[in-house]
Amino acid sequence: MTSHKKPVRKRALAIMLAAMMVVTLLPAAAGAKPSKKDSSPSCDSRVNNTIDKLLECVTVEGVREHQAAFQAHADANGGIRTSGTPGYDASVAYVADRMEAAGYDVTVQPFDFTTFIITGPSTLEQVAPGSVTYVEETDYTLMSQTDAGDATGSVTGVDLALGDPGTSTSGCEAADFAGFPAGDIALMQRGACAFGLKADNAAAAGAVGAIIFNQGNTPEREGLINGTLGADYAGGIPVVFATFPRGVEWAATSGLEMRIAADVFRGEATTFNVIAETPKGDPDNVIMVGAHLDSVNQGPGIQDNGSGSAAILEVAEQMAKVKPVNKVRFAWWGAEESGLIGSEHYVAELSEEELDQIALYLNFDMIGSPNYFFGIYDGDDSDAVGAGPGPEGSAQIEKTFEAYFNMVGEPFQGTDFSGRSDYGPFIEVGIPAGGLFTGAEGIKTPEEVLLYGGTAGIQYDPCYHLACDTFDNISLHALDVNSDAVAFATLNYAMSTELINDGRSKGNFKPWKVAS
Repeated sequence: MTSHKKPVRKRALAIMLAAMMVVTLLPAAAGAKPSKKDSSPSCDSRVNNTIDKLLECVTVEGVREHQAAFQAHADANGGIRTSGTPGYDASVAYVADRMEAAGYDVTVQPFDFTTFIITGPSTLEQVAPGSVTYVEETDYTLMSQTDAGDATGSVTGVDLALGDPGTSTSGCEAADFAGFPAGDIALMQRGACAFGLKADNAAAAGAVGAIIFNQGNTPEREGLINGTLGADYAGGIPVVFATFPRGVEWAATSGLEMRIAADVFRGEATTFNVIAETPKGDPDNVIMVGAHLDSVNQGPGIQDNGSGSAAILEVAEQMAKVKPVNKVRFAWWGAEESGLIGSEHYVAELSEEELDQIALYLNFDMIGSPNYFFGIYDGDDSDAVGAGPGPEGSAQIEKTFEAYFNMVGEPFQGTDFSGRSDYGPFIEVGIPAGGLFTGAEGIKTPEEVLLYGGTAGIQYDPCYHLACDTFDNISLHALDVNSDAVAFATLNYAMSTELINDGRSKGNFKPWKVAS
């Protein structure tokens, strides 16, 4: 099979970004509301060096202004802002331009990665017995990092565990493929090992395509997920992910032949992180505040993670005139959706001395989910949600956010350091971390409805990783509350890290104000 790939040229991308950086990109999405700070001259001129002043000037309208700009970047570039595409580069230029205008020291950091871009519609259809065309995002979805291809063949199940799904190790070992007919499509079940390993093993056994269906051992593991084969996938065959009921159906169909077609580009590209730091503040005691800027291939990503990206941009602009005790470094990460690649690259490039200068890292990834809960990363593992505590100092960060939610009378709960966002590389090198999260594909419980409202039994974000993750996919209340929480924690730590590392404090930022 022949795939028609159009390479993303690294030099062309770099030249395009450089050209864009000299142009001011104004938000242009329809329906954007004017910012309150536009009608409040005091916010434009004063120094927001107290919590009260900063929270007055950090507005949800200001955050929405930036989200509208991100939506405009997607609208002008095929509906996406995926790293390695012009839509993402437009968002990079916009953020860098706004931060330079606010007086920050800005670095646009390039790095290479294996990009994955959907370039056309995919197909999954039964060709025998009978003809059935399956519906993308209902019956199946492309696995991220699949190779392109168009394959038709008989379907052979691989070590399936339909009677006891919790025991599935389908496709995890080469021995699972003993007797597998070369030229067939492998039908595998989720469980026990990485998706990429299953697909690599199938390709090595002669499969021309692969279907991995959900495990089926719990209700949460029956539907679709947006899984990835990983940047290291080397199988060379198209791979899709399907629901558990479809997998059971196909496993029971005698003489089943299917066709898989994936129209994607997968190859080397250059993308960018944006790093902006205050000119003032102790360079040996750096506060880092980060959010990923890229979207998935399926949509513009205005909640995931235009919410966190826009919130930290609004906070940074409203702190522009503040002279912090500690240097504050804001970061917008690229290629998070490809596996935290931007933040991993950033951390890997730092020397030991530079790592030691970072006092803490705050992460904001999805903070306005429509069916939200108020999640604070569980730094001390007091909620016992599974992953254990963060590095020493993470518990104090959790307490800082708890202090804010108690101050404003909002409920909250712990959320796990699951490794799914950009705090991961910082935790791995022992840097204290914390932040906020309002939910993705998880299902809201009746108990959470009593606390936060919303609807039980559906996802916290029903548009998670879908085309409908647009400017309208938001809880304005959650976004408003959390944007102020971002500001509260950022300014507190800009002025005092005594709770974390005994750093000196500005007089009106005593640790007792955030200790409980």
